[in-house]
Amino acid sequence: MSKILLLGATGSLGGHVLRQAIAAGHEVTVLVREPARLPAGTHDRVAVHTGDLSVALPPSVVRGHQVLINCAGNVADGGHFVGLVGRIVAAVESLPPAQRPICWFLAGAALLDIDSAGRRGVELPNVRATYWPHELNFARLQRSAIDWRLLCPGPMVEQPALGLRRLRISIDRLPVEAPDLGRTVPHSVALPLFASLIPQMIVPYADAAALMLANLEHGNAMARHRIGLALPIGMHGRKPEGIGARARPING
Repeated sequence: MSKILLLGATGSLGGHVLRQAIAAGHEVTVLVREPARLPAGTHDRVAVHTGDLSVALPPSVVRGHQVLINCAGNVADGGHFVGLVGRIVAAVESLPPAQRPICWFLAGAALLDIDSAGRRGVELPNVRATYWPHELNFARLQRSAIDWRLLCPGPMVEQPALGLRRLRISIDRLPVEAPDLGRTVPHSVALPLFASLIPQMIVPYADAAALMLANLEHGNAMARHRIGLALPIGMHGRKPEGIGARARPING
C-alpha cells in the first residue's frame, strides 16, 4: 500500500480516487480548501490539510508521500490551470530526488497523437481554443525530471465502472483506431475525424480513477507518458457538451 497525496479530492474524479484509495487500504492525505465538501464517510479516514492550490503547494505537504495524484483544476480556467500544474511540479521538484513521489496528472484525449504522423487534436483550431493549456502543462512535465504520468481520457461521466480489463488503454496515441492522415491533410478534414472518435473515449470516472491507482510504481511502462483510455470496441458513450464546450472535467 502507498502513502498518497490527493489534490482535488472534492471534485468528481477526485472523489472516486479518494473512495477507491481508501477501499484499497492506501494511506491518503488530501489538500482541500473546504474539508466539509469531502465525500461522505471519508473525512475521518484521511489526513486533511487545508490549503489553496491557486496560491501554493507547500513542499512540506508533499514530503513523505510515495504518490501524488492531481485531480484539481479545470482546463477552461486557461492560464490559471497552467499555473496550478506548474506550482505542483515545482513543489515536487524542490524535494531531493529520492523523496519525490510518482505523480499522476490529468489532461485530455486532444493531447494524444491521432496517428503515426504525430498530429494531435489540440492542434486543430476549434479544439485548441479551449484545450491549449494541456499542451503547456505537457511541455512543463517534459522539462521536469520527476516521475510523472499524464492521464488523457475523453470526457468522463458518472456511470458504473466497466473494469480496466474491458477498456482499451494506450500510451501516447489515441486508444482507438484512426486512419493515418499524415501532416498534409488539412485541419478541416482532421477535425471531423477527431470529433467522430470522441464517443469511444467517453469513460466513467470510476475507471479513470482505477487506472491511476493500478499504476503507482516508479518507472513502470506508463512513466513519463500520456495515457489514453477508451471503451470496449463497438461501445460509444454520450457527452452533453460538444468539443470545445466548458465541460466539468479537466480533460478534453
